[in-house]
Amino acid sequence: MKGTFHISLPCINLEDTVSYYKNDLGLTIGRSSSNWVDVNLFGSQLTFVTIEEFKFECPMYLLDKEELPSFHFGVVLNNDEWDDVYDRINRWSIDTIIKRTFFKDKSGEHNSFFVKDPNGYYLEFKTFKLHDEIFM
Repeated sequence: MKGTFHISLPCINLEDTVSYYKNDLGLTIGRSSSNWVDVNLFGSQLTFVTIEEFKFECPMYLLDKEELPSFHFGVVLNNDEWDDVYDRINRWSIDTIIKRTFFKDKSGEHNSFFVKDPNGYYLEFKTFKLHDEIFM
C-alpha cells in the first residue's frame, strides 16, 4: 500500500513560512489562502495554518549519544537527492543542527541532518545505506 503523507501544523507567520520552504528549501508551494498554505515536501503535503499564538516545546532525546528533537518530521531520500539537498541547505543554513551517520554497521544505518524552520519545527532529511532497511 502506498500513500501520500499529509500533516497540518500551526504557523506563526505565513510569509516567512512560505519564503523558507520555497526559497530556502526549494520546495513547491501549492494551494493557499490568506491564512494557510500547502507545501509539497517531496510528494507529501504539509499544510501550515496561521494562528494568533501557540506554545510549542520540543524536548530532546538521545540517539547514539546525540541529542535530537523528539518532535520532528521529514523525508527519506536516495543518496544523490540527500547529498544535493544537504549541499543546497548547508550553503545558507546556520541552523543545521547535526549531520551524522546513525546505527553505523547495523541494520537501519542511515545518514541524517536536521534544520529548524521559522516556526520552530525540526525537519529531518535521511538517506539509508540500504533502502530496504527503512523499517528495520
